[in-house]
Amino acid sequence: MDVIPSSVYLDTATAAPLHPIARQALLAALDDGWADPDRLYTQARRARQLLDAAREAAAETLGVRPDELSFTPSGTTAAHSAVLGGLLGRRRAGTVLVHSAIEHSAVLHAAERHVAGGGTATEVPVDRLGRLDLDAWSTAVTASGVALAALIAASHEVGTVQPVEAAAAACADAGVPLYVDAAQMVGRMPVPTGWSALSASARKWGGPPGVGLLVVRKGTRWESPWPADERESGRLPGTVNLPAVVAAVASLRAATADAASQAARLAPLVDRIRARVAADVPDVEVVGDPEHRLPHLVTFSCLYVDGEALLHALDRRGFAVSSGSSCTSSTLRPSHVLEAMGVLSHGNVRVSLHSGSTEADVDRFLAELPGIVADLRGQAGVVGL
Repeated sequence: MDVIPSSVYLDTATAAPLHPIARQALLAALDDGWADPDRLYTQARRARQLLDAAREAAAETLGVRPDELSFTPSGTTAAHSAVLGGLLGRRRAGTVLVHSAIEHSAVLHAAERHVAGGGTATEVPVDRLGRLDLDAWSTAVTASGVALAALIAASHEVGTVQPVEAAAAACADAGVPLYVDAAQMVGRMPVPTGWSALSASARKWGGPPGVGLLVVRKGTRWESPWPADERESGRLPGTVNLPAVVAAVASLRAATADAASQAARLAPLVDRIRARVAADVPDVEVVGDPEHRLPHLVTFSCLYVDGEALLHALDRRGFAVSSGSSCTSSTLRPSHVLEAMGVLSHGNVRVSLHSGSTEADVDRFLAELPGIVADLRGQAGVVGL
């Protein structure tokens, strides 16, 4: 009988394992946070106290005002709200949305909705490392009729950290608000300054799924794109999942407090993967900026290998990774991020580590990867590499 290999989870960029503190906070909040915080009776007042405390703690962690921060049903909802609300609030200034070519699909889908409604979107290219073309960005945001600019803080697919502060300075000179998708950065490293709106997702830092953060700075022209609702200062409709919110904020504080030590531990492991994959697997391209990058994420592409087949082969050996575009893998389309960078997009693997990842996990992955790739190439009739 074949021995089933133990599981090694390497897809934290999609969703980190639930932080132990999040689990504890969630269980406690299920007892005290089930009532509607907008009501006046005792149970509701207790729920209101939990919600207010969570908002204040999240705001303090991010360095913003509590009344600037809203909880959303997901990071995607927060991104949609930031983009569509920013465009709606600035409709008198123009109808142009400027965004990088490597934004998350949530931002691109919001852009598509905007264009379908008669608006315009300007895409700014990146270089081969996935880094924003700042000259093209400055030209784009200073054009006539720009209502909003959107820039991902760090690439969710290749880990390249973007020059947010320089991009924000160009926006400020042009009088254009900047929205930053900080989903991969919040809870892992300090978020650059200069932005007007920000979104994040709890499941990226070890919180429960179903909680996002939307921050809109005071003075920013922003109007909710959703039907009117009195909750969350009128920004988002519906009652928040309070137990999940409490758990998300508890894990955010814990992850942020531990971020520097985790980065110091994980970055060398990522360096090891980058070096060993390039040395041990023929015809492979390790992509993304090798220096200005997230500490926990690395992506590489293998020539002559189907990405889906590679994902399944790794899964059978107990490795959970992403293959192809992290947000369009179900469609089997090539990654728009890798295409924008002009790098190899076949046989793409994204490895992202978490607080529980060990050197042994990484070494086992590196030991088995070359053989798995060689077997797939052999099955495809590709030999002699």
